[in-house]
Amino acid sequence: MRSKVFCAMLLALLACAAMPQAFAQQVPLQDKPFAEHKIVLQLSDGDARKQALVLSVANNLLKAYDPDKIAIEVVAFGPGIDLLLSGSERRKQVESLIAQGVRFDICLNTVDTLERETGKRPEFIPAATPVQVGVGQILFLAENGYTLVRP
Repeated sequence: MRSKVFCAMLLALLACAAMPQAFAQQVPLQDKPFAEHKIVLQLSDGDARKQALVLSVANNLLKAYDPDKIAIEVVAFGPGIDLLLSGSERRKQVESLIAQGVRFDICLNTVDTLERETGKRPEFIPAATPVQVGVGQILFLAENGYTLVRP
């Protein structure tokens, strides 16, 4: 009995030790090594005004700072992923910002939940970066020097 408990504890310890590395590999930082400013914009609201505000903030930051000196990442989860769905009315704005170096992350946990609830996997903008856990991505970015802004 002791050996089974010991083996279970050892497996759990090994799994926990491996998790941070696996998580870090799933959510790489933006490739902007010379960025002096790093901002993560949280989008967890499906409200069209909030989505427009997030896009406006990202756009204004690009105008205010040299695009090579600022890293902007928008993390969408929960109802916020509506902005990144293929049929979004703001798709062109999102794609324009992506072309200017803004990264948009979409939470796969939310996508999976919607698929379970509706029986159909929502299609999202191909240029969006899938991350497994949206809030986990925000935490990872904050721990790596990004300032969280929730417009």
